Amino acid sequence: MALSLDGEATGSGFEIAAINTNNPPNLTLVVPCYNEESGLVTTATTLIDVLSGLQASGQINDNSRLCMVDDGSTDGTWEVIQSLAASDARCCGLRLTRNFGHQNALLAGLLSCPGDVLISLDADLQDDPSIIEQMIEAHREGAEIVFAAREDRTVDSFWKRVPARLYYKLMAVMGVTMIEDHADYRLMSREAIESLREHREVNLCLRALVPQLGYSQAVVKYKRQPRVAGETKYTLGKLVSLALNGITSSSVVPLRLIALVGFIVFLGSIIIATWALWTRLFTDSAVPGWASSVVPMYLLGGIQLLSIAVVGEYVAKLYMEAKSRPKFLLRETLGMGTNAADVPIRRQSGLPR
Repeated sequence: MALSLDGEATGSGFEIAAINTNNPPNLTLVVPCYNEESGLVTTATTLIDVLSGLQASGQINDNSRLCMVDDGSTDGTWEVIQSLAASDARCCGLRLTRNFGHQNALLAGLLSCPGDVLISLDADLQDDPSIIEQMIEAHREGAEIVFAAREDRTVDSFWKRVPARLYYKLMAVMGVTMIEDHADYRLMSREAIESLREHREVNLCLRALVPQLGYSQAVVKYKRQPRVAGETKYTLGKLVSLALNGITSSSVVPLRLIALVGFIVFLGSIIIATWALWTRLFTDSAVPGWASSVVPMYLLGGIQLLSIAVVGEYVAKLYMEAKSRPKFLLRETLGMGTNAADVPIRRQSGLPR
């Protein structure tokens, strides 16, 4: 099945090449890195071997490459990337000016790297690279976006597995389309990448945004692997922040729930007020002032504080969007060739157009 994607990519500096079974795509592997010095050589070697195998079988062309994005690392990650680029022309790097966070570093790679097809995966090799061939095959069959989802979560602890399940169910209730057990291991065609570029919000959750782009999609299953080295960079606080950002960036259901809760509390208050008035007027068991002060004070006080907190979270999002600060800033590129260097810094910095 031939997919013709002729034309120039808006604002990207890259042309969208025709992709068909007779013209192997130019593949770029995008790997965000933050303090991955200890395991990055192993990761790069493994991924280069995958590229070599795909090139040898004619599934991708010889210009395919591995791009590592240094998200403001404080160790020797960038020096390792420089060494890898010097030893293999297929290795290239992007260096951000500071730590912008995993999602923004991933976005920097996706929007800055050339390629007909881009696959994003983490530097710890927990995302099994052996399924990249299956992802390429799914793309060849017509899928513009291919999600890699975990077969199970047996490697996770109980305290990570259960909240994750509840989170996916909560997002579904709120009307947010997400691929269950999928993180950021995915394939995107150049056309899908250029559509992603049009989404200019500062508060970004790619796991919720990419499934909503509307292109043909496929899912490939894999088993989660142990880390090759180092420790996870997603602390409990960062996981909670990512979850909250996914909800508030993708759904207004919490605001509507406040209105619903407010209506229910209003009805409850009418019932309590009627009961209190009845007790006061027609019985002798009422304690003066109790019904009219204690119950409303605790009930309404708690509801108001919760409502203010939810509204405040959305107001904070509006504040960040109004400032329109760049989602990432590039300090330097390495081994990207002239195409990436020709992209204006306004595009490279993730600024809204």
